[in-house]
Amino acid sequence: MTTFLGFLGACITAAATGMIFQPGVWYRNLRKPTWTPPAWVFPVVWTILYLLMALAATRVAALPGNGTALALWAFQIALNTLWTPVFFGGHHIRAGLVVIVLLWLAVALTILAFWALDWIAALMLVPYLVWLSLATALNFTIWRANPTGS
Repeated sequence: MTTFLGFLGACITAAATGMIFQPGVWYRNLRKPTWTPPAWVFPVVWTILYLLMALAATRVAALPGNGTALALWAFQIALNTLWTPVFFGGHHIRAGLVVIVLLWLAVALTILAFWALDWIAALMLVPYLVWLSLATALNFTIWRANPTGS
């Protein structure tokens, strides 16, 4: 339980950036694609994803040879934590795109590393990668539609 709470704490820290750097007027005024999910979807999806991330990491933490897998997990949660202040806090759409592409790659590598240790833990991260695929496409589309960042 202590291990799970540690990983959940890291996820809560990442989630807290969403409370600190909220989308606000700047984001509402950006041109966005018609397929942008409604605002209420984001906290619901992220709550589920953070719980799955913490559970997956907890499973892997109990296994021998988990160093690389957990290092990748730590790297992806750091990038996850960074994206919100870059995009919503700094209004840096292109820099946000760079961060989210790196995040997508880190999560893909984490899934591969988890798969080698525990396929269930790896599968628990697949919805995260799917959501990040949508988020990356959204970030890219917003960047293209708002070349000046506003």
